[in-house]
Amino acid sequence: MNALRNKVQLIGHLGKDPEIINLESGKTLAKFSLATNESYKNAQGEKVTDTQWHNIIAWGKTAEIIEKFVNKGKEVAIEGKLTTRSWEDKDGMKRYTTEVVCNELLMLSK
Repeated sequence: MNALRNKVQLIGHLGKDPEIINLESGKTLAKFSLATNESYKNAQGEKVTDTQWHNIIAWGKTAEIIEKFVNKGKEVAIEGKLTTRSWEDKDGMKRYTTEVVCNELLMLSK
């Protein structure tokens, strides 16, 4: 059961081109947003699509693949884990963000 702890799998489309950051340490970081859609019928029988946006980051070889082959609108499947980090904004307020750290990527659209 440990393999199931903190595991995220998503299929969606990129909202914009990935941001690629090459760090001084030589590591590559890719950041992008992924939209997932869920459709259902409301009480009136109308089809409703609910879109959720997810912040994704990837490191190393996965980030390098994203840099070369993934762009806005591309459909991908990702697997990773949830992480939450905090920082202080310019006004000294503590802010939090939750991201999916992608460790596997599958390109679904051409």
